[in-house]
Amino acid sequence: MLRFSGAGVSDVGRVRPHNEDAGFVGPYVALVADGVGGAAAGEVASATAAYAVSATALAHFLEPPELVLTEAADAARAAVRYGVQRDLDRLGMATTLTVLVCDGSRVVLGHVGDSRAYRWRDGALRQLSTDHTYVQHLVDTGQITREAAARHPWRNVVLRSVDGDPEGPGLDLVPVPTRPGDRLLLCSDGLTDLVDEARISQVLQLSDPLSAAAVLTQSALVAGGRDNITCIVLDVVEGPLVVGDGQLLGALVDVANVVDAAAVRLR
Repeated sequence: MLRFSGAGVSDVGRVRPHNEDAGFVGPYVALVADGVGGAAAGEVASATAAYAVSATALAHFLEPPELVLTEAADAARAAVRYGVQRDLDRLGMATTLTVLVCDGSRVVLGHVGDSRAYRWRDGALRQLSTDHTYVQHLVDTGQITREAAARHPWRNVVLRSVDGDPEGPGLDLVPVPTRPGDRLLLCSDGLTDLVDEARISQVLQLSDPLSAAAVLTQSALVAGGRDNITCIVLDVVEGPLVVGDGQLLGALVDVANVVDAAAVRLR
């Protein structure tokens, strides 16, 4: 049976006062969320969505990934909305969400925003997610080249998020063909804005996932570290069923950042 074996690193960077990224690493679910919003709402949005998604995935252990991701996205959206209702100073808060779910035989990506997922196989790096940004729209419509997009001043303008577009289509669901030996990377744009894919591919050759995540994070810091940086490196392995809650990263480490709408409804 397939599962993930890996680790993540999240760093505030050299410019931002606090970490608005959140992450979770488990044997059958892993995710990165990058929050936006004023009044400390960015970390609330990312941690709340990360908690809702990871809790939903753990509660629906080994169920079909598409169903898990759909329910998890609904839970994340509801929790972020509730977080705004509890404190209107958080109005406008939202978060990216890039999550991988494995049911023991298949892996599916759920994605919204401009955090990214990659697969590294046989020395070749392939981006699995599509950025939901204004600049990516310009690339897709042939108005600018991919090379120009990397330097465009509006490259961080996100068009879709949780829950910045309440009437939006939700997560992109992308089946990810995987086999033992594949390596998967989830990361926030604090990495990809500063570290090119050639360097990412080079670092992913390191044998230990934690070392790879740490070196990728350090590469972004050396390049300026102007944003929060979160990197999760996962090896796809085959073996017996394992049980584990997972590793918390970034804003998710502080429970005060989490708005748990489900818990409130149960009171």
